[in-house]
Order: sequence, then C-alpha cells, then structure tokens
Amino acid sequence: MRINNAFAALIDARLAGLVHDSVTEEERARHERFLISRLATGAVTMALLPPYLVWRGVPSGLEAAVAVCLILPVVAAFLLSRTGGLTLAHAISSAALTGLVVCLAYLTGGATSAAIIWLVMIPVEALMAGTHRAAILAAFLATAGAVAVALLGPAPEPAQLAWPAGLAMPIFAITAICHVLSLAIEYRRREGSLSDRLRAASARNTLLLDVVDDLVTWHDRSGGVLQASGGSVRLAGAAPSALHGRGLLARVHVSDRPAFLKALSDAGSRDLPVTVQFRLHVDACGPDRPSRVIWAEMRAHRVPAGTGAAGQAAVVAVTRDVSEHQRHAEELDHARARAERADEIKSRFLAVVSHELRTPLNAIIGFSEMLSAEAKLTLPPERQHEYAAIIHGSGRHLLEVVNALLDLSKIQSGSFDLAPEPFDLGTLVHGCCDLMQLRADQGGIEIVREVPRDLPDLTADPRACRQMLINLLSNAVKFTPRGGRITVSARRAFDRIELSVADTGIGIAEADLPRLGDPFFQAGSAATYARMHEGTGLGLSVVRGLVGLHNGEMTLESAPARGTRVALALPIDGRPGHRPGEPVPIRTAPLPESGLPLLRAG
Repeated sequence: MRINNAFAALIDARLAGLVHDSVTEEERARHERFLISRLATGAVTMALLPPYLVWRGVPSGLEAAVAVCLILPVVAAFLLSRTGGLTLAHAISSAALTGLVVCLAYLTGGATSAAIIWLVMIPVEALMAGTHRAAILAAFLATAGAVAVALLGPAPEPAQLAWPAGLAMPIFAITAICHVLSLAIEYRRREGSLSDRLRAASARNTLLLDVVDDLVTWHDRSGGVLQASGGSVRLAGAAPSALHGRGLLARVHVSDRPAFLKALSDAGSRDLPVTVQFRLHVDACGPDRPSRVIWAEMRAHRVPAGTGAAGQAAVVAVTRDVSEHQRHAEELDHARARAERADEIKSRFLAVVSHELRTPLNAIIGFSEMLSAEAKLTLPPERQHEYAAIIHGSGRHLLEVVNALLDLSKIQSGSFDLAPEPFDLGTLVHGCCDLMQLRADQGGIEIVREVPRDLPDLTADPRACRQMLINLLSNAVKFTPRGGRITVSARRAFDRIELSVADTGIGIAEADLPRLGDPFFQAGSAATYARMHEGTGLGLSVVRGLVGLHNGEMTLESAPARGTRVALALPIDGRPGHRPGEPVPIRTAPLPESGLPLLRAG
C-alpha cells in the first residue's frame, strides 16, 4: 500500500508542481531580465551624467527631471532585489519612461511631437516583460503622460530642439518598432522554451503512466472521467476511451457506487487525499482472462486550480488491484477468528475436563481410603460392595472421558484408522440398543427399533458406526425424562442409508442449535459448572467427526420440551471422507409441532 500512496503523491506532485515550477522559473527569468536592463540603463546614465554636467554647468529644471527619470530604473532594480515585487518595480520603471517621453515631447513640439508614439510602447513592454497588473499600471501612467503632454503644450522657442518633422517621426517610429520587435522575439523565445519544457514533462509523465499497472484517471466535478491512463487495459480490461464519462462508474459494483462517488466528491472539496475500496467488474481479455470481479482501491486527490491538467479536471485518482491484499486480510480475519475460537475451546476444555476428572477421582480416592482402613473401621460386606461399585463406575467414567478425548484428537489430526467393510446395519442397531437397554430400563425409558429386514449391507467402519450410535443413544437416554421414548430407525435413501435417533426428551433451544457439535459445548449451560447432567460435551463432536470421515451428512432437529432427532446419512459404498480438521457441517432446524422432521439427510 505504501507504493500506491507514494505513486499517488508523485502524480499529485507532478500535476501540481509542473506549472508551479515553470511559473517559478519564468518569474526568476523575468526578474533577471529586468535587473540587467535597468542596471545597464542606470550604468550608462551614471557614465554620461558627469561629462554632461561639465559641459552644461548647472542643469535646468527640465534637465534635472530627465536625469531623475533616467536614474529611477536603478531605484526600481534595487527595490526588486530587496522585496521581490516585480509589479512595483515595473510601475516605477514605467513612470520613469513616461516622464522621459513627456520631457522629450515637451522639447520637440508638444502634442505634435513624434516622441508621443513611445507612450504606446510603455504598456506593451510591461505586458510582455512583466505582469498583467504591471501592464494595467503602465497603461494608466501612459494615459496620464499623454494628458500631461496635451496640457503642457510645446516648450518656448529657445528651449525647443529644432528637429524637422520629416526626420523626427521616422526616427521615433523606427526605434519604437525595433524595441517592440525585440520584446516580441524575446517573448516568443521564452514561450518556446516553456512549451518545450512542458512537452518534455508531459512525455515523461506519459511514460511513467504507461509503465505502471495502476490506473490514473482525471474526473470532473460530477465524477465523470475526462482522461484515463493506459493502465485501464491491465486493470479494467478496457481501453482508456471506454472509461470516459460514466464508463468507469458503470464497471463499479452497484452497491459500491455511492461510496465511489462520495470519495470523488470529498476529494474535490478538501486538500487531503481520500481512499476508498470497491468491487470492479473487469472485462474479458481473451480465454485465459475471462470477465471477473476484483477488489480495487482508489486514492483521489484534488487538482489544484490553474494547473490545467486534463482540461477541467477537479480530481485525479490512482486505482490499483488489491484483490490479493483483500484475500490476505480475510485470511488474517479467519485465522484470528480460529485462534480466538481455539483459545475459547481450550479454556472450556480445561474447565470441563478438570471438572469431569475431579468428580470421579474424588469418589475413587475417598471410597478407596474407606475400604483400605480395615484396621480402624469395619464395614459390612454390602457397604463394601457398594463402595467398590462406586469406584468401578467412577473408573469407567474416567475411561470414557479419556477415550473421547483420544478419539476426537485422532479425528482432527487425521490419524483415526478407518477399516471399511460390508456389514449388516440392522444387527449393529439391535446390538447397540440391547447394550443401552439396561440404562433405559433404569430410567423408565422405552426404546423403539424401526429397522427393515431388506436393508442393504453398509460398507463402513463397524467400530466407528457402533461408536456413533452408542453416543447418540447415550445422549438420548441422558436427556429423556422417565416415561419418555427413544426411536431408533434405519432406512435407505437413494445411494445412502439414513440412521436416526429420536427422543421425547428436554430438547434444545433454537439459539443453541448453531453451536451443536462444537467440542465441549453443552446446550443450556450458561456456566461451566452449572450443568444438570454429567458429560464433557464431546459425544456429538466425535459423531460429527466420524460422519465426516465417512463422507456422510448429519441433520439435527430439536425444540424445547418436544425432543430431539439426529439423523446420519452414510453412503452405502463407503466413499472416502473429509480431510482432517474439517468436520462435517450439521444441518439444524427447530422440531415442528407435529413431531415430523423438517430436514432429511441425503
């Protein structure tokens, strides 16, 4: 991004500084010419003044006025060197020249003198060698000089210079024409030099724009494109002329156009650059580069007034492709989200596992100490049997927790060994139901089996399928109150077999459905220790991972007080499953009032 900013700043500097530098150089050249010409005039005057005074003696008032007019350009040059005010210096010089012409016209016939033609040259010289303000002041002074000549009239006969009119008019006219010609030649030379510099700078800028991949556009105040660089072919897949007017806006994604236009408007009304990102439709550039949508970033700058860049351009913008940067940003966001989720899972893991391990360990340690204290305490056989049963149950619970952790770790790391083979799913279902029947009978829960006899053999890992069904049945028994019912069914759905476990238990709130299957998550547990049922929350996570390894699908429907239905759809031919670390997504939906499922796996 720093490259884009630097390039945008370079373009802005080129546009804003090109004319500024040219104007600065031209201003410096004008100062130098003024100083040289006025100092030369002053030097000649200073050199001729002493011999003239020796020859004439004490000068008259008119001669003193002429001497002052000849010395004033030196004063103007001194002021220019001290203040840098070219307009003031030209005004003083024009006043001196006007006074000199008035004195000369007074001596050569007044209003009929040919010297008056030089009054016309005064504003012309100020315009070509100075500024517009200097020309206006010079014109005012020349007009005042013409009025003064008309009011003064001719000098008395002894003071007049006896120049014949036929000789005076050509001399004054020729000198004026030569002076104007020299000014015009110098003006054309300066203009040609400035034009050459402008053309060279324009060629350099054009070459710079052609070698970069970024798109440079000039926009009017309404956002329309006045000019575009050759980068339009590489960025937008279109010729520069295709972006003129509303061509670029038409390629901006519809939902991003307000932000695009607002950025151009803001850039045109402020000195700071404005940056905006938007999606851009790129035209097809052959079979290897079809039409597509990319992320682009535009950095817009206000065009300084008076630069003349691209006609009436108000904004210049540099646009580049940031799709790769956007992709990296999204990957960083996903990585940060995964890291935060992993940290949350780790914290929940430590809390849940410590709780699940501490409870049975306390029972094992406590009751084993009571059994070992035979010398101090004699326990009846039935009590000893009860304590041993508690220790045995706590040990089995610990073993289940450790096995669940190991299974989940193997599934996520891809080290879980699958051994697919054809087997009768009905036999496996009946075996699992028989295994859970004792727990169901103790809780007063009925287990209903719905397995057709013509069910085809399933090619899968029997051990993994048994573990999935045992986990689902265990959850159903755990969360179904006394008098409830659990229905285990299996059926063929096209090229898959659907195995489902439905219960009439407490159900799951709709807000908890999206997080089901996450490791250590238990629905309805606001706090880690505020749980009504034991368990680590890994059972459904293990089922989810095993279904993914079999390339199956998982559907869960539930509603509070109406029960839960979990359906697994496994391919009959036992195709390879998902990659490690990518558990199968769970399709969830609230259980309908009728109790019929909304979703069907497969």
